[in-house]
This record gives sequence, structure tokens and C-alpha cells, in this order.
Amino acid sequence: MADALSVVPAAVLRNLSDKLYEKRKNAALEVEGIVKQLAMSGDHDKITALINLLTNEYTYSPQANHRKGGLIGLAAATVGLTSEAAQHLDQIVPPVLNSFADQDSRVRYYACEALYNIAKVVRGDFIVFFNQIFDALCKLSADSDANVQSAAHLLDRLVKDIVTESDQFSIEEFIPLLRERMNVLNPYVRQFLVGWITVLDSVPDIDMLGFLPDFLDGLFNMLSDSSHEIRQQADSALSEFLQEIENSPSVDYGRMAEILVQRAASPDEFTRLTAITWITEFVKLGGDQLVPHYADILGAILPCISDKEDKIRVVARETNEELRGIQAAPGVGFDVGAILSVARRHLSSEWEATRIEALHWISTLLNSHREGVLSFLSDVFETLLKALSDPSDEVVLLVLEVHARIAEDEKHFHQLIVYLVQNFRDDNSLLEKLCVLLDAERVYRKLSTILQGEPELDFASIMVQALNLILLTSSELATLRDLLKKTLFDADAKDLFLSVYASWCHSPMAIISLCLLAQTYHHASTVIQALVEEDINVKFLVQLDKLIQLLETPTFAYLRLQLLEPGRYIWLLKALYGLLMLLPQQSVAFKILRTRLKTVPPYSFSGEQFKQLSPGKAFTEANHVGGSQIAEDGDGDTRNGHNGINFSSFLKDFVRVQEQHRAHSKMQSQVRCSTSSSKDIQRPEEANGALAVPDTNKPPSRTSSRRSPGQLQL
Repeated sequence: MADALSVVPAAVLRNLSDKLYEKRKNAALEVEGIVKQLAMSGDHDKITALINLLTNEYTYSPQANHRKGGLIGLAAATVGLTSEAAQHLDQIVPPVLNSFADQDSRVRYYACEALYNIAKVVRGDFIVFFNQIFDALCKLSADSDANVQSAAHLLDRLVKDIVTESDQFSIEEFIPLLRERMNVLNPYVRQFLVGWITVLDSVPDIDMLGFLPDFLDGLFNMLSDSSHEIRQQADSALSEFLQEIENSPSVDYGRMAEILVQRAASPDEFTRLTAITWITEFVKLGGDQLVPHYADILGAILPCISDKEDKIRVVARETNEELRGIQAAPGVGFDVGAILSVARRHLSSEWEATRIEALHWISTLLNSHREGVLSFLSDVFETLLKALSDPSDEVVLLVLEVHARIAEDEKHFHQLIVYLVQNFRDDNSLLEKLCVLLDAERVYRKLSTILQGEPELDFASIMVQALNLILLTSSELATLRDLLKKTLFDADAKDLFLSVYASWCHSPMAIISLCLLAQTYHHASTVIQALVEEDINVKFLVQLDKLIQLLETPTFAYLRLQLLEPGRYIWLLKALYGLLMLLPQQSVAFKILRTRLKTVPPYSFSGEQFKQLSPGKAFTEANHVGGSQIAEDGDGDTRNGHNGINFSSFLKDFVRVQEQHRAHSKMQSQVRCSTSSSKDIQRPEEANGALAVPDTNKPPSRTSSRRSPGQLQL
């Protein structure tokens, strides 16, 4: 210190801490001159002593004016050293950097000014302190004092110029520092960071693209900044990087894909759009690198397909198609289970479009990796079954298509049908849709087998009635109906008839409908004759009403044409008259069927001659009209089997099942009566006001046919 005092006049040292800037400036010029002379004489020991004096007595002084003088003095000393300043930078720069955190804003301002002047002198030699300087500038960019911010910006521009022209800058050492600060929310700091990223990326010798995964997430984070300028700068930087990626032969797609997947779920629309745009390019460019990330990418794409923003939806669909079109084998990291899990998860999405695309993915996987999908089927099968209750018809149809693909395997086919039977109470339309996608005959055979063992008789009856209605009305089941019409002379048709018959026994009207469809008219007539009083209830009459309506549809056009030859189809006539006798005379169905039967000609058009029959002799004389077209119709009284069918045995089965239903119905009535009696005992005061409830299981009496106007007709 004594050496320093010997070379610097006391007046200069006094003025260096003066409160007036002009005096401090003049003192600094004196210091510059002194250092320049010492440097020319090579007396670096005295220069070191002078720098120590400026540091310890001034820049670290508790007096603000002393600190200001010390900073301007260090800058002046550096200017005086000129080309020899590098060897003293370890002494000069640290106290200046320390002053950036000073409580006095004017001291911070002079620190910026001092470092600016030092940097102008030393240029490239300055790089060794870059990380500390960058850290200091990062803080000053958000300084509360506008003058300090302005000074920091000037210094920042100079440092950028120095770095871009230097070959000593280490990007490897800088990146951890950058990554540390990328998630700072201060807008000034963000502008500062984006500025540095852009500048460094513009330097040909600096490979910022190779380190992009380290700060990519931070850039995406800035896209949702409240400042339009920051969003614009971040977007511009990202666009530049994406262009570089498209032109680069070597890119780490994997690490960045993980970041993009997270950002695609951002609540900010612009961030989602940018992320999904990047993902699209990655899918096109990434190749095998992205295969292990397909599940994550798919998980990001599917929600965006239903995004409220049209631009995002368009890009997401493009990406989805691109991804689905890539053929990848499991051997290269393609995880079928992971992708299947993502698709399953999005089957529960609130958005229809997302659910649809998830189903398309399952279907795609079944195409290309069927065995892999089936190995994970236990994980998704329950979700697929629940999806059958989706409110969207398009989703349900796709689910059925997926199920149909899975059901090519017998085990899964059985599981599917059992589930449909269990859920039939809620939605019986699924069966009809499934028959469109799967072989209808296969479905009906399986259903019949399941329903034969159904313990709930009421449910079995309802199920059979619905299946029968679908069979008679669905245009998609026309082929099945055509096959059943051949029951009496075709082996396959007979086999189907026998398979369905066993479960159809749960419903008398279903059996009668099946016999009319299969043209086993004799057996239909026999079934009608076998009905007992308990069978003819309101439910039966409602079903009979539906059947009479169906007899007038194109489905039964062949049957109506057969009535032109009453002599050949005597059992058909008898069956129809049997149904007519069961209907209440005042019902609409009675009038429809009676009108139809009145149109039956009193003669037969069969053969070459007309055989006249009076209306009153239709049944007696028709038995003598020759030549039944179908054996069952003509000689059913004399043989129990037709085309190998033992109708007598089947009639016994029908009677047995109906007896079970009657017993079950009686038991339920007893339970209801018991419950009702106990309620009457508990509330005797209600007995006098009770209204008689008609027994809906009993057929309507003759007097009930005299209805009041507006009464419901069966």
C-alpha cells in the first residue's frame, strides 16, 4: 500500500472519493496516466499495489462515494495498462463484479460502466470471467433502476460482440448456467436469456442445436408469457431451431420428444400449437429414434385431436395419421402394450373425436400386431366392453368393429356375447349392430346356447323376444331369414333352426314367429293348440299384436303369397286362424288378420285346374287337395320327423319350458300377495280407500272387450 501511496498524489486519492462526479472523473484520468507510466517502465509490482489500494480502500469501502471512485479508478487503471491488462484482470474484475450487487443503484450503474470500459480494452481475454459476468448481467437485466438496466444492456451488447468473435468461449461450461435460469419468470430476465440463445445460435462455431434439449423446455415456457414481445422472441428462436433440425443429419429427438409431449398438454393454446407442430416434424424426421416414444407421443396427440382450437385439431390429426402410417416392429423398441394402454386410457375421454381415434389405434394394432394385442387383451377388454355403452353411435360402431376383430378368436367371442347378454337390459341395439359386423348366424347360435342356461326366466323371455324381433325386422339379417326358410329341406338351415329353437322356447310368440319364418306351419299350429289359459296374458297379446303387424311387412311377403294356394298350405291357414281366435275381437290386430284371411281365395291356384272351395268348407275340403309343397305341411299328422326334425320331441321341450315359466310366475304372484298383505296389516287405515288392481297376467274377459272411447287397443 505504501508503494501505491508513493506513486499516487494524496489529492488524486482524495478527489477519487469526492461526491462530485467531475472530480472523480479527473482523478481517474490521473490514475490512468500513472498506470500507463508504470506499465511503460515495467513496474507491475506498483501497479498491483495501486489496484489493491483501489480495491480494498475504495470498492469495498462502506462509503458509497468511495466505492464509485474505486470502480472508476479500476477502469482507468485497465485503460492505462492497455495490452498488458490481461495479467492484472484477476485483481480488477472480481471487485467490479461484486459491486453489481451493491445496495446503491448508482454504485451498480458505475460498476456497469467500469466493466464496459474494462471489456473494451481486454476483449477476448475477458472470456475467462464470462460465466460470472453472465450471471451478473442476468440479475441486472431485471434491476429496479432504469438507468442500471440501460447500462447493463450496453454492457450486454458489448459482451455478446466479444463472445461471438472469440475462440475461447466454452459452450459446454455455459449451458448449465443457461439451463439453471431458463425457468425464471421475470420478463426482463427472459428477454435477456432469449437474446443470448439467439446470438449464440447465430455463431457458426457454436453448436447450440446439440444442447437444445437442455433449454428447450424453458423456451416453450416463454411462449405463454404475458408479454407479447417475449412470446414473439421465443417463437422466433424456436422456429429457427426447428428449421435447423430439419436440415441437420444428427438430432437428439428422444430427449426433446419428452419435453414436447408435456408441452402439448399446456393450458396455453399457442404453446400447444407449437408443441404439436414440432411433434409433427419429429414424427416425419425422427425415424427409429422416436419408436420408444410412440406411446408418449400418441398420449399427447389424442387429446389435441379434440382441441377447441381448429389449428391444433388439424395439426394433431395430421400427426396422428403420420404416426399411424409408420410400420415398426416390436424388435426395434415398439411397445405394443404401452400404446394399447394409451389408447385404452383415452377411451374414457370426454371428447368423442379422441375416443374414435383411440379405437382406430386399437384396430390398427390388431392389423399389424395382433398377437401382441391379444397378449395384453385382459388389460383393455373390460374398457372395450364398457365402451359399448358410449353415447355416440359412431363410437359404439367402432367398438363393435374392434370387438368383431378380437372375436375372431372363439374365447373372446364367447366373452363378448356373454357381456352383451348381461347388458341387454340397458341397450339391446348392440346385438343388431354386432350381427352386422360378425356372422349373424354365429351370433345367434352363441346367444341361443347361453340363453338355454339362463337362470332368470323373465330375463330369458325378454331377451328371446327382442332377438326374435331383430331377426324378423333387421335388414342386415335378411340372409339369416332366407336360410331359415329352407329349414325343411336344407341341412344347414335345419341345424340353425334346431339351435335357435331351444332358447326360443322361453317365449311362445317367438316360437310361433320362428315356425312361420321356417315354414314349419304344422308345428306352429300345434304350438298354438298347446297354449293354456295362463299363457294368454296381456304380454302375450301385445307380442301377438306385433306379430300380426309384421305379417303385413315385406319380411312375410312369401307367406301371404302362399295363401293363394290354401290347399297346399292348409296348416298355414290353420295356424293363422288359431292366432285370430286368440285375439280380442275389438283389437286392431284382429281386424287386420281377419281382413287378410278374408282375401284368401275359396279355390287353389295350384296345378292346372282351379278347385273351388266354399268359405265354410275351407278346412274340411282343403285336406283333400293334393300335393303339399313342403312335406311338413302335407303329412305332419302321420310322421313325427321332417327333414330329420322330431317335432313331437321339440313340442315337449316347449311345453316343459312354459311350465317352468308358469310356475315362476305363480311364485312371484305369491310373493307380491304376501308383501301386499303385510303392508295392509301395517296400514289398515288404507284398506277402505284401496283401488282394485287388475291382474295383468289373466286374459281379458269378454266383457272387457266393450271398451270406453279412447281405451287402449291390443
